[in-house]
Amino acid sequence: MKKTDGDNEGFDLLTLARLRCSVRAYTSRAVESEKLEYILEAVRLAPSAVNFQPWLFIVIQDEKDRKKLQQCYDRDWFTQAPVYIVACGDHRQSWKRKSDMKDFCDVDVAIAVEHLCLAATEQELGTCWVCNFDTKLCAEILNLPEDIKPLVLIPIGYPENPDVFASTPKKRKAFNEIVKWGKY
Repeated sequence: MKKTDGDNEGFDLLTLARLRCSVRAYTSRAVESEKLEYILEAVRLAPSAVNFQPWLFIVIQDEKDRKKLQQCYDRDWFTQAPVYIVACGDHRQSWKRKSDMKDFCDVDVAIAVEHLCLAATEQELGTCWVCNFDTKLCAEILNLPEDIKPLVLIPIGYPENPDVFASTPKKRKAFNEIVKWGKY
């Protein structure tokens, strides 16, 4: 990947957003702890409603623990990733909007997960949002307290195809289909 021109050291946000994609094929290469810490710092800096930060991120690297977690999402490609991060939400800590009691836990965790995915892309690591997994089994495996819910599994690793970021097409609605100015 080539970095953009300009004063910033890394990619600009639009470049990262264009490059980020769901990666479903990984090499066995270990992910450096410095890169994981960088990614997790991006997570820590994510905004949340009323700054309540109702999240917990569990990093799974050990082979035995990875095998256990793989029971929650039985896909061959998923087993290839050398690292999993389980994004959890704590509904006791999340902000609830007064007018309708909307719980913003899932929204807050989603923002943090996308920070994670963008930071991983910047580090040339692949990720994929996995939401279709056995949440009950996951909570049991991780020994989560009742109020902490696993929301997203994120496999992380070096993509098998290093060109995946540039070669994966983006299917997005046209700008004028999603943006209205002033009113509907």
